[in-house]
Amino acid sequence: MTTTRNLTVTSPVDLLAVVPGVFGFHPDESVVLLALGADTSCCHARVDLPEDPAETQALVDHLVGVGRRNGLQHAAVVVYSDDELKAETVGDRLCAGLEGAGVDVVETLRVDDGRWFRIDACDGPCCPPEGTPYDLASHRFTAQAVLDGRITLGSRRELAESLIGTDLEAIDAVGEAADAAMDRFQAAARLPLGPPAPDGARAHLVREGKWVRHRVRRYLADGDPLDDHDAGRLLVAMIAVEVRDVAWAEMSRTTAERHLSLWRDLVRRSPMELLAAPAALLGFAAWLTGDGALAWCAVERCQEAEPGYRLAGLLTQALTGAVSPSSWRPVDHSDLTLFAG
Repeated sequence: MTTTRNLTVTSPVDLLAVVPGVFGFHPDESVVLLALGADTSCCHARVDLPEDPAETQALVDHLVGVGRRNGLQHAAVVVYSDDELKAETVGDRLCAGLEGAGVDVVETLRVDDGRWFRIDACDGPCCPPEGTPYDLASHRFTAQAVLDGRITLGSRRELAESLIGTDLEAIDAVGEAADAAMDRFQAAARLPLGPPAPDGARAHLVREGKWVRHRVRRYLADGDPLDDHDAGRLLVAMIAVEVRDVAWAEMSRTTAERHLSLWRDLVRRSPMELLAAPAALLGFAAWLTGDGALAWCAVERCQEAEPGYRLAGLLTQALTGAVSPSSWRPVDHSDLTLFAG
């Protein structure tokens, strides 16, 4: 799911040029629901085509539900597949379901190998049986995306792989800094030659929480990447959910784009054992910006590191339920448990 971008669409090729710009990659074996019109509270959605035909109705019901919950009034459906029968079945059922929910479906297309086909094709010259070739390389939407600095990847797999760090030296450097930060925490949590001291640990977490708030705010202000020392310290501090929530509380729809840069960088530099918190925060920031595809990839990355991570579960519910980011209210700093009492 991702929020609507305001673009003027006048042709099937315009519709197809919208898709990679909205989702950040070129879909394959997917069905895409595009919201049309001026109502920016509506959303776009992309779902993998089911391999089992018995799952088609569940897919249709899900997307119809997305449209209904978001007040969708006008839409287009694009099915990316080389399987003409599957594409037509999904496209026809989804179109019927949406229209039954009061949605005006303006266009229903199938895309395969650089050609588009109308699923509800007529016998006229506008719907040749061999399809109509198209090229998005020179399209104005593509050019605008380049000017805006937005990167479009070749597939969802490439998007997911973009969250995997490839600079092993950078990951090792952050890991060493994290080890040092963990040593400091363990020293602060113990009395000399004695057992763990809860009061000492709590005081250390409060100090770290205040530092995390300061460090995140500093990044939001200057945008300078965290050095290895700060990256390792931040990752270790956020092992404690109360401290992670301090970073989360700095997130709003206004700051979400800058949070994307912060957490994406840390996800790519984080050792696996410390990855869950930054990946979950990246996913949440992506959801707030309307980038549902990136949010899902971040959730999956989080769950690779720590299955059952609660914030990833909450985000999964929001994404699956097509909850609009406009419904989000930032965390109230007064509600943070770390600083209570």
